[in-house]
Amino acid sequence: MTFVTDHPNEQRRGVDIDAVISELQNIRAQSQQIRYRDGAIPELPSKVAIKEIVDGLISILYPRHFGPAELSPEAVIEYQRHTLVSLLLRLQRQIIKELNLTSYESDVVQLNVGRRAIEIANDLASGLPSIRSLLDKDVYAAFTGDPSAKSIDEIIFCYPGFAAVTRHRIAHRLYLSGAPIIARIISEMSHSETSIDIHPGAEIGEGFFIDHGAGVVIGETTIIGRNVRIYQSVTLGARRFESDENGVLVKGNPRHPIIEDEVIIYAGATILGRVTIGKGSSIGGNVWLTESVAPLSSVTQAKARTETFDNGGGI
Repeated sequence: MTFVTDHPNEQRRGVDIDAVISELQNIRAQSQQIRYRDGAIPELPSKVAIKEIVDGLISILYPRHFGPAELSPEAVIEYQRHTLVSLLLRLQRQIIKELNLTSYESDVVQLNVGRRAIEIANDLASGLPSIRSLLDKDVYAAFTGDPSAKSIDEIIFCYPGFAAVTRHRIAHRLYLSGAPIIARIISEMSHSETSIDIHPGAEIGEGFFIDHGAGVVIGETTIIGRNVRIYQSVTLGARRFESDENGVLVKGNPRHPIIEDEVIIYAGATILGRVTIGKGSSIGGNVWLTESVAPLSSVTQAKARTETFDNGGGI
């Protein structure tokens, strides 16, 4: 098959479509042979299905805001029950696909994969009440921390920071339970929608508020305490990447900051490495920080120094 351009200002040129497709197929086959060690090629999770599942879970968490438009108060419980059962079955199928990426050698393994998928999906379902409880504290932190917020409903509907944290709390539960690829898909979809990049491995305490949000990056091994507030373009990243004796990157080591309770980090600040920002500290805008700071510290770029103050024990 040959494709020929019909553009009036170009010389007629042909492309051998069959040759292009054949070459692509050869490259794909080589790549799959390396990844799957000549085994059966497993089916991949569906990003479309995962997005629908996450949207459904959010509608269960906040049915009045994200459920059907005409949902009556009397119908909420039945809607939640019916939707959750349907979503869990769909989620189990996606988890099976993820687990099969590394476990596809035998029928026995397939059976174990199915059982494990049920366990992971059920763990997420059982965790939904605690996720909702955390989110209510997050939205209250946003309401009390932003003078422009007129209502809780406005934050739930409109704030990208709250949307990102909502998806993170779902993704984090899946990440811990054993579905890291699906968790990462969720976090990257959230990143695309909100411009806030939170790795699903990050541990985030209650009362977390991201104001404005665009450009925020929170790395995999970050630990964030309670009642922490950060602003746009904040980076909580790694300072360096460790390698083994063969020069291969070591994965999973703690390499991102620990942010203790009641810390405020202002716009554009960059905090790198496994450093600790002490409780009640304030990190000013555009600060570049690679060292730990004591509790109740104030770090600003203009003064280029660290000082300790008493903020009354809170934010």
